[in-house]
Amino acid sequence: MLKIFFFRGVGLILKPALLRHSKIMNSENLQTDLSLTAEIKLYYDLYVPENSEKPAPLLLAVHGYGAHKRYMMREARLIAPADFVVASMQAPFQHFRQTDDGYKVGFGWLTDYKSDESVALHHDFALRLIETLKNKKTIDAEKIYLFGFSQACALNFRFALTHPETVRGVLGVCGGIPSDLETNELYKQLNADVLYLYGDTDEFYPLEKFQSFERRLEAVLPNFQAKSYRAKHEITNEMREDMRIWVRSEK
Repeated sequence: MLKIFFFRGVGLILKPALLRHSKIMNSENLQTDLSLTAEIKLYYDLYVPENSEKPAPLLLAVHGYGAHKRYMMREARLIAPADFVVASMQAPFQHFRQTDDGYKVGFGWLTDYKSDESVALHHDFALRLIETLKNKKTIDAEKIYLFGFSQACALNFRFALTHPETVRGVLGVCGGIPSDLETNELYKQLNADVLYLYGDTDEFYPLEKFQSFERRLEAVLPNFQAKSYRAKHEITNEMREDMRIWVRSEK
């Protein structure tokens, strides 16, 4: 038997099979956001200077959205002293991004969807990498410095505030800060030295936003420095030189 329904004066004929399907779709049997736990591989690159004295200081580099571990390794080695070990972590979520040479694979750390899970994954990645290098006596666990660009800035600040005993210094370039900076009860006092750099014509953050980030960080971090540059969303040579000086002074 066919049934006719009228919607805004238009008659709709529904067959019994479609009616049964509609009832199923509208039933309370639907369960959403179920999950299974799976294991994935997390990738990183590691540079250990030849003939370096072990254990050595570690510069732990974290790239921004759409980039990869090779890019951040290159940037980290441009600012690291000769005796530093450098590790570059790669985000777990891959995607295609358009470039002048066609589509390339890029990686991202998180989105607004269940971001707390992505933050926890980043924390676990960093902690396990540090522990691995410490157990191999490759690094000095008392001399660990975080270096993050763009999306990685807020992630690294979250990590440092949650595990302040782990880091000696934090470098953040052209990125945001945790939205819950003043309210997250998991955050502890961070006494590490912090250097925060940003450009005045950034394509993603207006200067006023960076200045507000700077004020908020300064209010909660006792050993905080910040500097703005005539730059876009990028790491410039002037920034690299200032970071080189800062890292050398930390030794």
